Amino acid sequence: MVEETVPAGLDTTTAHPARRYNYWLGGKDHFPADRASGDMIESVHPTVRLSARENRAFLQRSVRFLAEEARIDQFLDIGTGLPTADNTHEVAQRRVPQARVVYVDNDPMVGVHARALLTSTPEGRTRYLEEDLRDPAAILADPQLKETLDLDRPVALVLIAVLHFIEDHTEARDVVRELMAALPSGSYLAASNFTLDYATPAQAAVAREMIAQGRSDAHPRTRAEFAEFFTGLGLIGPGIVPVSEWLPEVPAHQRPSAEQIAIYGAVGRKP
Repeated sequence: MVEETVPAGLDTTTAHPARRYNYWLGGKDHFPADRASGDMIESVHPTVRLSARENRAFLQRSVRFLAEEARIDQFLDIGTGLPTADNTHEVAQRRVPQARVVYVDNDPMVGVHARALLTSTPEGRTRYLEEDLRDPAAILADPQLKETLDLDRPVALVLIAVLHFIEDHTEARDVVRELMAALPSGSYLAASNFTLDYATPAQAAVAREMIAQGRSDAHPRTRAEFAEFFTGLGLIGPGIVPVSEWLPEVPAHQRPSAEQIAIYGAVGRKP
């Protein structure tokens, strides 16, 4: 990307999760720092690109389920990342044309692309907010959110591969609880989080050392910790599983192993 296309105020010298994820997915919206960070993580977790693709597929399957089966027509997607093919609103509006989607991210580059590319069907609506997941009160109070979503009706909260960027588990759990508390009965949570549950002791030690040294910013959670995000919710389908195993569309022998994916995913309904 040439320099004049860089949004004002964007730090291109520090890796950002959204741009690194875009790199792993084969996109073109990333800088040398993002690629270097991605390559370093890939050297420890060689199947990280496969993990990214399977996580993206989980997002699409869960949104499709929420729109088709659960009849949800409102989505709050936080940590949306850089737009690629089949974003949340595209999947949802393909099934429910009047669906409304609010995207939230904290990278200025995401904002530039989102405002240009996240166009809605005539019947529906999309909005992009530049906010941080760590400040749920600011997200919920944003006038654009209130103009787009009716919080008196069920909403699907989408937190795909973003919670693991909050290091403190109690903080992450409280963020989810605050967001879900603002949504009415019949709302859903779709989430995923990196895990070391399937790693060997040696692999886990290397991963934790990278985190301690600041070379990795994704914080793993055990199955029990991930389950705390869904406390009080009714789990859908297979419950908490590696993302490739959540309502899969390919036979078992064609799916990657849990060790290769290393990301938990689940969808739950608020009673």
